[in-house]
Amino acid sequence: MKLFKPPRLELYSFLFSMPLIAVIINQILYESRLWKEINIWLFSFPLIFAIGSLSWYLHICYDDWAERKYPCLAAIKKRILLKLLVLVFLMPPSVLFIFYLYDHFHILNYHLRKIHLLKGLLLGWSVNLIFETLYEADYMLGQYKISKAEKETIRELSAAQEFDTLKSQVNPHFLFNCFNTLSALITVDKEKAEAFLNELSKVYRYLLRNNEEGVSTVENEIKFIQSYYKLLQTRHGDAVQMNIQIDKRYDSYLLPSLTLQLLTENVVKHNVLSKNKPLVIDIFTTAGNKLVVNNNLQKRTVKAPSNNVGLQNIRAKYELLKQQGFQVMEDEKNFTVVLPVIWNNSSHRKDITENKNNP
Repeated sequence: MKLFKPPRLELYSFLFSMPLIAVIINQILYESRLWKEINIWLFSFPLIFAIGSLSWYLHICYDDWAERKYPCLAAIKKRILLKLLVLVFLMPPSVLFIFYLYDHFHILNYHLRKIHLLKGLLLGWSVNLIFETLYEADYMLGQYKISKAEKETIRELSAAQEFDTLKSQVNPHFLFNCFNTLSALITVDKEKAEAFLNELSKVYRYLLRNNEEGVSTVENEIKFIQSYYKLLQTRHGDAVQMNIQIDKRYDSYLLPSLTLQLLTENVVKHNVLSKNKPLVIDIFTTAGNKLVVNNNLQKRTVKAPSNNVGLQNIRAKYELLKQQGFQVMEDEKNFTVVLPVIWNNSSHRKDITENKNNP
């Protein structure tokens, strides 16, 4: 049978207090003799310490049983009631055993007096009440931390599931649009269809590789949107143009994966594309760790079906990443989205990826 290992607080409090308790009990037993006879220190002090150690060990084993029987914070009344029974059924017998043992065997010429029993019981009740309160407070604090950690874990799992849901809303939609484009090209120009399929395979390999983490570097996102732009050019030619000006110092910063693709897809979906009046998409960085996606407004007469999933996804991802600064602005001529880029260093990359799970 494996022995119960006492918690650190219980062990340290016992090692600190038991020598003092042993001295006080010997003071009750022998009064002034304690300070005159060395035999009391050599024999009675170790004996009291040994008996006290056994009593303490039974005490903490009982407390452990009570805590396992009623572990939750809500069961505090039942748990405390069980622990208080120690003051009735464990402590008094331990104290009485010491005094009657010493009296029965006349250890170092001891003779029992009623006042000794009263003092001993009063000492036992006081010490046990103090430490029982301390142990219960420590247990409740530990349970509170566990409960808080469990709630945080649940929130993290919920956030992770939500983040994965947001990603899954992007991938099928993106692939479906590309297949539609490929289907249209096959009947018109097989060579362009082949080139388009080649670019599509490159783009989707990137999508599968980088979208797993939920965040990607600005450099990788720019490379990705350049490949995606080639797909758009294959279908729309000069009717859509893209200008990219990114300060190199932002290359290692982070963005939610596929953010630029979502925004570009959204722009193409809701605006007229014409060679005479091309749709121009500008992607550039500004001071204050901002990346801006801007396009000229030339809205379709017949609006395309929209549930605003793209912008909602981006906003939700920034909220899950606990990053502020995402903005959507529109006037008569332009539609602009401001994206905060997230600082990234060699150790911070892992932290920010994990932080996306925190609500």
